[in-house]
Amino acid sequence: MEKDVNLEEEIKEETEKETTQETVDENTQTDVEEVEETSKEGEEETKKKKDKKDELIEELNDKVKRQLAEFENFRKRTEKEKSAMYEIGVKSVIEKILPVVDNFERGLVAVPEELKNDSFVDGMDKVYKQLLKSLEEIGVKAIEAEGKEFDPEFHNAVMHIEDDTLGENVVAEELQKGYLYNDTVVRHSMVKVAN
Repeated sequence: MEKDVNLEEEIKEETEKETTQETVDENTQTDVEEVEETSKEGEEETKKKKDKKDELIEELNDKVKRQLAEFENFRKRTEKEKSAMYEIGVKSVIEKILPVVDNFERGLVAVPEELKNDSFVDGMDKVYKQLLKSLEEIGVKAIEAEGKEFDPEFHNAVMHIEDDTLGENVVAEELQKGYLYNDTVVRHSMVKVAN
């Protein structure tokens, strides 16, 4: 009987050990699961933090790119406006100088033949040529009109004449010179056109 009691005690102890082991295993498993859960939550929080950081970085990068694009557009627009203002200013000055050129031409044409060798007339001719040279250097050139076909973009017809020697719509005479500045008309040529 003693053996049976011992055996029962051993079985009881074994059962208790197994129960204890199972409890320990369950607790360990629970702890492991909790640790894994906590770890997953930590990873998710880290991912969320990284996602928020990444989103913020992307947002800031986008803002910087937009600002750079806006600045580049502003720079180009400013350069274009500055260039246009320069063109307008130059044309305005040229328009004011052209009557002076016209007066030089009229004055030199009106000089009598016997005074053409006079030093005053020679000086005026040199000033006139220097003025024309300066205008050419900045891009101003006269529009060729006489003998050319009438072109309303370059010529302003103020008279029509009947002339069988010239073709139809040909400039017969230039009354006032026209000028271009960098291929843009500053002043149209005033012309007589043959019918």
